[in-house]
Amino acid sequence: MVFNTLTFAVFFATVLAMHSLPLRWSTRKVNLLLASYVFYAAWNPPFIILLWVSTVVDWYAAQALVHAKQPAKRRAWMLLSVVANLGMLLYFKYGAFLLNNFAAIMAGLGITYHPPEIDIVLPVGISFYTFATMSYTLDIYLRRAVPARNFLDYALFVTFFPHLVAGPIMQPTELVPQFERERRATPHQLHFGLALMTLGLFQKVVLADTFLSNAAERVYDSGAVPGALDAWTGTLAFSGQIFCDFAGYSTTAIGAALCLGFAMPDNFRFPHAAVGFSDFWHRWHITLSSWLRDYLYIPLGGNRHGPARTHFALMGTMLLGGLWHGASWTFVVWGGLHGLYLSAERVLRHRFAGYHPGYLATIAIGLLTWMLVNVTWVFFRAKKFGTAWQVLRGMSGQNDAAKPILDTVFLIVVPLVIAGIVVSHWLMRQQTLEAMLTRAHPALITAA
Repeated sequence: MVFNTLTFAVFFATVLAMHSLPLRWSTRKVNLLLASYVFYAAWNPPFIILLWVSTVVDWYAAQALVHAKQPAKRRAWMLLSVVANLGMLLYFKYGAFLLNNFAAIMAGLGITYHPPEIDIVLPVGISFYTFATMSYTLDIYLRRAVPARNFLDYALFVTFFPHLVAGPIMQPTELVPQFERERRATPHQLHFGLALMTLGLFQKVVLADTFLSNAAERVYDSGAVPGALDAWTGTLAFSGQIFCDFAGYSTTAIGAALCLGFAMPDNFRFPHAAVGFSDFWHRWHITLSSWLRDYLYIPLGGNRHGPARTHFALMGTMLLGGLWHGASWTFVVWGGLHGLYLSAERVLRHRFAGYHPGYLATIAIGLLTWMLVNVTWVFFRAKKFGTAWQVLRGMSGQNDAAKPILDTVFLIVVPLVIAGIVVSHWLMRQQTLEAMLTRAHPALITAA
């Protein structure tokens, strides 16, 4: 089940009504857990088994980690959790990718190998709940957290439907404690949660799926050679589409949780107004950035062992982060470009340590950041490298024989929507959405 359906509207109204009943807190938590399973089963019921396996394995691994005294035993239980979770993720998300690349390597060595044709269905949300459950056992192994007090709280943390399929990626220390005490939304939380859901669905349904997706599809999927105007319009359309899609879904999730009385962290904070690439990753998919920092960048050495190790950690983190988004080398290149950007930024910051940009310089750096991020979106959107090079050539004005792809309406609507997004992000750069909505008159919010 996805948020932008009438089925979800009926489902959520039912869950909200049941959560408001004068029942015991444990009963209402069971209701939320069952509702979350129904939410996931609406897509493909058998894949609930994967949720159960991940939940049970990590629950018992965490309990064993607490009681194990010998380092070797603790390491063995931690590895059991990691292998079980990553094993499922590798099989379902990367099985065909790994098999095809193995066949390509064999062909390069002169060995003919025809891999069997496999049709693996990718379970929705597996990347998100795998990261969430892994953080639970890893935090306990590193003694940064204690296990949940009961199995119900932990199972609800894994399956809680607002964040289950597309984030935010919740860490157990953020959500499990909220299940320990009774939660019921106040009128203010309910109003604000519904406002967030409205805004999120507007971003997803109206902006991403209606105004922007068609332009991106025509440029990237038609097979036609784009000229400069079409290439830039299609790429800008995708940059807005992916933001409104990801941020819209996250905003809806945060609003849905708030309507039930639970708080979830911001996941996007006006990234089109980022000044520099580290600033971009503090604003874009924030919970993913935090997970990659805590469980990849820091274990790879972080910034504690000199510049060379830092650049290695940055590049390794971003390459794996790119692969997390999809089983394709184009995603790896997307991550690699961001790794290069972050490394170059660190070098420049060290070189110009005493420099403090003024207002105009800040805007110029922000626009440069935005333009270079748009270049990376080409690889994120293109299904093949040939398409990516073709679009990049168009963006640089090298496709001389290109014929028009986009109708005039796209050439007008897309720049207007993107300009609106960029301007609004710069206006909101130093404040939060909650603060803005709190100051705004209710009639203005209702009209908007």
